[in-house]
Amino acid sequence: MLQIDLYTEITCPWCLLGQHRLDKVLRERFPDLAVRIEHHPVLLMPDAPASGVYIPDLLKQRYGITDPKTAFARPEAEARASGLDLDLGRQPYAYPTQAAHALILAARDRGTQHSLAVAISRAYFLEGKNIADVEVLAALAAANGFSRDEALAIARDRNWHMKVVQSATDAAAAGVKSVPHFVFSGGVAINGGRTEDEIASAIAAARGDTLAAGAGAHENRPFT
Repeated sequence: MLQIDLYTEITCPWCLLGQHRLDKVLRERFPDLAVRIEHHPVLLMPDAPASGVYIPDLLKQRYGITDPKTAFARPEAEARASGLDLDLGRQPYAYPTQAAHALILAARDRGTQHSLAVAISRAYFLEGKNIADVEVLAALAAANGFSRDEALAIARDRNWHMKVVQSATDAAAAGVKSVPHFVFSGGVAINGGRTEDEIASAIAAARGDTLAAGAGAHENRPFT
């Protein structure tokens, strides 16, 4: 079985695309490969208020970008190229993600971690949902191995939130600097907005195939 460790932040569009491309590559190019995908949190905005941060203001303040469409163009085009209908204008806010990551961590022992992570990311980007809202999270978790009450309890539990913070701290200490960050079989690592071919190459290298992995870092800002 191939172990895939995936480090992501829910509010990063490149992470949504990375998950989508990973699933697409596994489905289309490695249909018989048994894999275990384990998710690890990265917190890009750990101090985001519960009400969220208005993304156009964030882009202007952090990057000097006055027209969000210019920042959205590249990830949207990359997503379309992989068959994902991504319109970043659907989601105007970046919300805190500790509660969502807590549920994703808790899903590890239920065998639903990857499906829940994908569901939360798609709800945030494709449906414009507030993934800091515990009721929204509970509904998504209820379809991925949790009861509603279990999900609500975990999403509200500060101890679970601290586990997320510690896990994110550990990831940074281990050298995870940009997301998405993939580690295949504990050795072959790639990060950033990788193509399907590059992901497939890394999987092949991790399996010991003759296809060489496209090593090196591709760093991306969250929206550009």
